[in-house]
Order: sequence, then C-alpha cells, then structure tokens
Amino acid sequence: MISLQGIGLSFRRDGDTTEVLRDFSLEIPAGRFVAVLGPSGVGKSTLLRVVGGLLRPSAGTVRIDASGDKPLPVAFVFQDARLLPWRRVLGNVSFGLEHGQHTAQERRAKAATALALVGLSGYDQRYPHELSGGQRQRVALARALAVDPDILLMDEPFAALDAITRESMQDELLRIHAATGKTVIFVTHAIDEAIYLADEVVAIAGRPGRLAASVPIEVARPRRRGDPALAELAAQLRTQLEETA
Repeated sequence: MISLQGIGLSFRRDGDTTEVLRDFSLEIPAGRFVAVLGPSGVGKSTLLRVVGGLLRPSAGTVRIDASGDKPLPVAFVFQDARLLPWRRVLGNVSFGLEHGQHTAQERRAKAATALALVGLSGYDQRYPHELSGGQRQRVALARALAVDPDILLMDEPFAALDAITRESMQDELLRIHAATGKTVIFVTHAIDEAIYLADEVVAIAGRPGRLAASVPIEVARPRRRGDPALAELAAQLRTQLEETA
C-alpha cells in the first residue's frame, strides 16, 4: 500500500519560491497499476520522486507498507535507459545487487532471471551499443526487476521509442505485471497509453499540480487496442483534463 496524504512540495531559489504540488492525496493498493497523466510541468515526475524517496515533501506524509524485510522496496525506470556503456548487459542488470549481501553467483542468477522475464535471454554478453532502443529499455526494466522491488516507478519509459516498439513494450510490461504482481506507478503524457495499461488513471492539472481526476479503468484484461470502451474512457478523461486545465 502506498498512502500519500496532503502532499505539497515547493522549491526555493534566489529568494523565489516555486510551488510544484499542493494538497495531493492518493492511496494505491498493493499490486495496482496506476498511470499518472497530465501536461508538462504539473509535477508528475516530481510526484514519482517523492514516492521513491528522492525528494522530501514540504507538506504532508508518504507512507509505504513494504512486504517482508527487503531493503529496497522501490525501483525506478526512466525515459533514458541510463545503461553503463562499458558494462555488458548482464553487468548492467546486476548493478543494483552489488551493494547487498548477494554473492557473485547469486547476482548473476538474479540478473539472468530478470533478463528472461523481459525476453532477453541470450543477450547477456552484449554491450548497450549493440542493442536497439527497445532492447535497451528492456535491459533497464530487467535491472529494476533484478532487485525484486515491491514498487516500480516508471517515468515515461517508452516516450522515446517508435510507435511499433512502444506498443510492444507496453504489452511486455502488462505481461510482467501480471506475472509478478508488482505495484506500478507509470508517468505518461499519452491518454491512450494510460487507459490501455492502467487499473486506474490519476490526472494531475494546474500549477501547482493538484489531483484533477482519478478514473478506474474497469475494462477486462487482456485489452484490445481500438476497443470502443477504451476509446470512450479516453474521450471522457480528455474532457476532464480540458475542464481543469
């Protein structure tokens, strides 16, 4: 469970204060896939960093009830894969395990399992420059999954991909979510992507950013692109965002 209560966040620079988020409250049950939607500059990525502990809110509280005793319940996947170019794929995926209590053999095994989960078995000895953009994003996702997080925080991870690769990665993510039951918070600009992927779409609008809408997506999985029910939900959400802009 992730619980955000009355979150506010402001930055102060050169005597000026910029308020990014105001009075933002949300509860996300374990295992839920939530898409965070909104135009540029409303605080979507900032919210993700607050949840991940990279930023401390100026107001409100963040509570994450993690399962078990795992020291790293949260992992990030960014728009840029951010792979280490001098490391092979296996070394990139195992990077997050190197500061724990795992042996080298355990790190290799966990990395190999994560690569299999994203469909990249057999690519472990390649370098990042030998991969396509979609493959590099799969490696970034495998790196996040290798540490077995409770929560995946994804900041527009498919935005830089071409349309065909983006759709393939969306389907891959849905398969992984179904297989692992991870809680996913997925930031996107694209209404269609949010509707297709998520159990719930959370829209942020205004400056400072506020919760504009929270829309459950009650279309059964597996979903079909072009489904009239998804198109209707997308139209409704687009209207809500226009009214709160």
